[in-house]
Amino acid sequence: MELDSDRCYRALRARDVRFDGRFFVGVTTTGIYCRPICPSRPPKRENCTFHPSAAAAETAGFRPCLRCRPELAPGNASIDAGARLAQQAASLIEDEVADGGSVDEIAGRLNISDRHLRRVFQTEFGVAPIAYAQTHRMLLAKRLLTDTRLSVTDVALASGFHSVRRFNALFRERYRLKPTDLRRATATREIADRFMFELAFRPPFDWQALLDFFAARTIAGVDDVAGDAYRRTLRMIVRGTEHTGWIEVRPVARKHTVRVSVSATFAAVLPAVLARTKRVFDLACDPGQVQAALGELAAANPGLRLPGAFDAFELAVRAVLGQQITVRAARTLAGRFAERFGAPIETPFDGLTRLFPAPATVATLPYGDIAALGIIATRAKTILALAQGFASGSVVLEPGADADTSIERLRALPGIGDWTAQYMAMRALAWPDAFPHTDYGVMKALGEKNPRRVLALAEAWRPWRAYAVMHLWQSLK
Repeated sequence: MELDSDRCYRALRARDVRFDGRFFVGVTTTGIYCRPICPSRPPKRENCTFHPSAAAAETAGFRPCLRCRPELAPGNASIDAGARLAQQAASLIEDEVADGGSVDEIAGRLNISDRHLRRVFQTEFGVAPIAYAQTHRMLLAKRLLTDTRLSVTDVALASGFHSVRRFNALFRERYRLKPTDLRRATATREIADRFMFELAFRPPFDWQALLDFFAARTIAGVDDVAGDAYRRTLRMIVRGTEHTGWIEVRPVARKHTVRVSVSATFAAVLPAVLARTKRVFDLACDPGQVQAALGELAAANPGLRLPGAFDAFELAVRAVLGQQITVRAARTLAGRFAERFGAPIETPFDGLTRLFPAPATVATLPYGDIAALGIIATRAKTILALAQGFASGSVVLEPGADADTSIERLRALPGIGDWTAQYMAMRALAWPDAFPHTDYGVMKALGEKNPRRVLALAEAWRPWRAYAVMHLWQSLK
């Protein structure tokens, strides 16, 4: 990423939130690096160096500021193809921090060579993928030490370190502190039945529009909207082990953050839960870039986000159930499906009682059991095919998966056409250019009945057509 030093310094002086996470400031007189919104007094221009990522700042010898906490900065979304590849790789690193996947493995999942991955990664973040992964693990550990009372051993393991001795040594080397010193220097919250974190975003952020979207599609017993909060039960499979619990997300008044409460049952997989939450609520979005691409379409509501999915299989089933019926009718069917096949779970919330059925559970069902819920036979067979695809690994709907390949495989399944595949890509893959051009709401908002004409009109919105869909739907309200 090319950084204009003068522009960066102006953003630092103004504490401009639009640049939070887009660069970091190294202060040569202190050896500390900060976010551009750091509340400390801005250093002199000649004492500043600017870095495209926290990893680049740490590689240059700087340690993170304890006031602005670089680990809390929002991520990035980009219009440039190479930058998007690098950011997809970074997302995979963040999702699977404890697995320690190699560069070759990450490149393979992105269908590119490891050499190309290293090149685009260096251009975007200023460091190699391995250095980025190590910094991410360190900053995760710093966050867990600050915001929880997990033991140092548990923090090290949750952050992807397989040796506590190595973790302690690297922490002292990089941050000039023992892990226990940081814990004594910061106020930590008591663990009861939950952990609490704050995740940052760049304004504007239309929280209410996103909440309304989720509220219209909640599944009885599985997720719920109460006041200004979104809550749900959740199943996470990490390193082949299933973890279940609940999560609650709500905005924080007068701050550009959301507060995330996570059940204590997710202690071992907190990084994965937080990474998924960032995607579902599209916290890495840069509204300025999206608005610049969409022009007048986004002018009325530049704070719209692209809603993701906590559970890709759940989203896929919900999309099939929503074919050619109303959102409300699909919600009713999804509730029956979860009630009949989902597992019970205890939560502190009256409205959350069940986990959405796992693909392996559904894959063994006779399709007649699904149809008995009032789901037409062809859609019951489609749901069964999806479950079998998810269970076998032939269907992968996770950010970082190749969108074209995923859409092609989805369309090969019985009962899945272009609308359903594009909608799944839009939400489960978080693919910013997905575009269900035959959607009734999209066509109505554009005043067009010809799908080809809709596609032609949308060309100007590439590669942010999924955001265009959200704005078109919003315009109908």
